[in-house]
Amino acid sequence: MTEGTWAARQRDRLVGAGLFLAGFASLLLTEREVGFTRDESVYFHAAESYGRWFKLLWKDGAAALSDASIVRAWDFNHEHPGLMKSLFGLSGWLFHDALGWLRPAAAYRLPAFLVAALALPVLYALGRRLSGRTAGLFAAAAWLLVPRQFFDAHLACFDVPVASFWLLTVYAFIRAQEAPGWWLWTGLCLGLTLATKHNGLFIPFVLLPFAAWQAAAALRETQAARPVVAQLAGVWLGTAALLGVLVLGQGSPEGFLRAFQLLSPQSVVLALFVAATAWLLHRLHALSLPAFRALAPLGAMSTVAPAVFYVTWPYLWHHPVDRTAWYLAFHATHNHYAWTYLGELLRAPPFPLEYVLVKTALTVPLPLLLPMALGWLGVAGRTLFGRTTALAASVRAPSWTELLLAANGIASIAIISHPNVPHFGGTKHWYPSMPFLGLLGGVVVARAAATLETWVRPRWPALPARAAPAALLAALLVPPALDSARIYPWGTSSYTELAGGLPGAASLGMQRQFWSNNVTGVLPWINAHAPQRARVWLHEVNGLSFRDYQRNGMLRADLQPAGGPADAQVAAVQYHQEFREHEYLVWDAFGTQLPATGLYLDETPQVVVYVRP
Repeated sequence: MTEGTWAARQRDRLVGAGLFLAGFASLLLTEREVGFTRDESVYFHAAESYGRWFKLLWKDGAAALSDASIVRAWDFNHEHPGLMKSLFGLSGWLFHDALGWLRPAAAYRLPAFLVAALALPVLYALGRRLSGRTAGLFAAAAWLLVPRQFFDAHLACFDVPVASFWLLTVYAFIRAQEAPGWWLWTGLCLGLTLATKHNGLFIPFVLLPFAAWQAAAALRETQAARPVVAQLAGVWLGTAALLGVLVLGQGSPEGFLRAFQLLSPQSVVLALFVAATAWLLHRLHALSLPAFRALAPLGAMSTVAPAVFYVTWPYLWHHPVDRTAWYLAFHATHNHYAWTYLGELLRAPPFPLEYVLVKTALTVPLPLLLPMALGWLGVAGRTLFGRTTALAASVRAPSWTELLLAANGIASIAIISHPNVPHFGGTKHWYPSMPFLGLLGGVVVARAAATLETWVRPRWPALPARAAPAALLAALLVPPALDSARIYPWGTSSYTELAGGLPGAASLGMQRQFWSNNVTGVLPWINAHAPQRARVWLHEVNGLSFRDYQRNGMLRADLQPAGGPADAQVAAVQYHQEFREHEYLVWDAFGTQLPATGLYLDETPQVVVYVRP
């Protein structure tokens, strides 16, 4: 390695570390004003329960490891895996209970900040490898400069962490093609993804074609490895076929899982699969290192990842099969929430096919959206037109890495776009696509910056080096940063230029907000004006969130939660088209239609407060 190369790598490491610290600090320092979404307080409660189990494990390991103790602590919210909630609970135990450094909400949220910020150096590293430092800086900045993503990155939830872990899995997969040991990291990263949210189940299907592509290229150079690869493919396909036969023999997937015991045929098939995979990959390593590097990540994903999923979720330890089956069945039949889209109240499938694309276009700032769209369409266009005889000579075919990023950039968007998949939660369910779209957008920005540099340099030779790319990055990144600052801390209400801002989105009939966090805009008024021990109805705020607002010093401790308008003295109604009747109920119960105050963003009603005369 030359001295210049070493210095460049050190500089890139410093940039990556700086991006991580800046991302983490930006989330930690802006956390206090961010309200609690409905599901976040559920995860706070789960984290508390899991934290108590870890304390018991520390004091009396034998008692903690019994199934009764595990169920008592981990049964709550077992529809989601345990990794992030465990981290939330351990962080709350350390930074609030033990040290007292942070309020409860900040202590629980801290691991989410770390995982969200971890994506920044990874994006920079991938972007730099793909098209230089400008691409890496754009991709990293774009991750947290989309206002909704910046908001969700504050929450002790799973949507931003699962996107970060998905990105880490793909990064490890790319590195595995060229460096030793990364195949194992690919399996570990997928395991962390699976242990965060069920989205990770789709990653192997996205990566499989690219592993096969690399293996086929390697086999063209090494004939001796072909029989081993054929045997490996036979083991994988044969295992899938045998499991399929066993499912048919049991009559249903549920029956197959119920019959899954330690000495059952299913267990024997899986044990043979693991042993055969390990042996054949060992042989392949000796015959063809490129073929091994292509296929070993698949082996790790099929063996290491499930082990990580199991080990990080104590709820599975005593009954792994039936509890995993329940978890998968829960998400396969997830309920639908009412959601407003272009003036239509979506209650049940089929949902509009274009929903995800339209919602993305209306919520991602245009300076970020345009490069992302051009980057993805550029790869798709070069893939299609580069294969035609007339254009093949003039169109550069996309690289393996570009195609891999483009596939991951569209994967979760395509999944959520299916008309029968529940459409709710704003944009968070396709966050795993966003880092990859940012990387492809970074390639577009890097090429534009290089073109701008060649145009500017002869005309203004006295300008500092890289001034033109820096100016372009500033022009693209400053407006989204201002958007995030302007809408903070009400990120679920964010709409951008194409929507006409919040008023335009309201006129279009879009969902104005969701899951109750905007109530923070009226809590100071309620604290100042509500009578002592008043009964307060915070519409869409569940009992856990009401408690969390009080114990985090955001709502007066003497105030009592009301069950509805009928027994409330103060009512804060959140504007949701599907809940419009609640405001009429308040009018009827309070005998007034005159609000006392409210949260209005750009004159658009978000939360309206009524006081009983």
